[in-house]
Amino acid sequence: MIITKEPFGELKDGQEVSLFTLENRRNLTVKIITYGGIITSILTPDQKGKPDDIVLGFNSLEDYLGKHPYFGALIGRYGNRIAKGKFSLNGKEYRLAVNDGENHLHGGLVGFDKVVWDAEELRDDAEVGVRLSYLSKDGEEGYPGNLHTTVTYLLNDQNELKIAYKAATDQPTVVNLTNHAYFNLAGAGSGDILDHEIMINAHRYTAITDDLIPTGELKPVQGSALDFTTVKRIGADINKVKGGYDHNYVLDKAGNELTLAAKVFEPKSGRILEVFTTEPGIQFYTGNFLDGTLTGKEGKPYGKYAGFCLETQHFPDSPNQPGFPGTLLNPGDLYQQVTIYKFSV
Repeated sequence: MIITKEPFGELKDGQEVSLFTLENRRNLTVKIITYGGIITSILTPDQKGKPDDIVLGFNSLEDYLGKHPYFGALIGRYGNRIAKGKFSLNGKEYRLAVNDGENHLHGGLVGFDKVVWDAEELRDDAEVGVRLSYLSKDGEEGYPGNLHTTVTYLLNDQNELKIAYKAATDQPTVVNLTNHAYFNLAGAGSGDILDHEIMINAHRYTAITDDLIPTGELKPVQGSALDFTTVKRIGADINKVKGGYDHNYVLDKAGNELTLAAKVFEPKSGRILEVFTTEPGIQFYTGNFLDGTLTGKEGKPYGKYAGFCLETQHFPDSPNQPGFPGTLLNPGDLYQQVTIYKFSV
């Protein structure tokens, strides 16, 4: 097991950004930068042993500092959308940055994806990793409370990339953290992901309005284009879904135990991705807003459907939806969740 650290450039204010490379004994390599906690690369072998980079992203910090749809980034304080950019806690209304139409998305204008995290290397016989930490100050992007957050990436020889999230606050606040990696198991930049086959372990989803805000209703997927309870090509019914998939699935589970949320298979390479999580939901997104204007690491443009996301999470707009699992974090309590991406052929 190997971990290395090298410079990856610096911000305009002089803050240095580091790149950590994690390698296991089975030819799986994961690269993570301290800017945004971004997963810039996952190199994993196909069924013939040939490694490919299977996450969308860039070669340079400069590209990550430009406009892009959260490639590989840590998302916070609140992943997904909050309606009208406001919520109430203990009788007080809080107003957040509005950055997605009239709604708040992925933590606001400068969310956790656009800050430099402190980093600590982790290494033992069983795994290598990096622990990232960040203090989000009271009032940042409109959120109450000083929020101390740590996100730990760990790679083991079972080809599992574990992401463990923890957060603590000094005032009541809302928290919903996730990672926004875009996967293409045939290789980033190799075309669209419509022939990938996917199973999502969910019989219900959160119904949404045209601007992707939950109505509060949990609807069955049965009989609809959203049904992935059995394995199906991503492209099989995508044309029946306005714009493509961008939906929060209500996972088939009762508590916060670690369970299988989704499994994806790419026929040509033979690669398999399994997603396990303690979270109640998973956002399945098919890169609907990619339009070929962004060029990736291989010099290839990322067109529509060039990658898919499986963002483990609490539900969108939970602070305004009393029927959803709560995202309130109080002083003295610890927010924690675990997600595992497991790779095989």
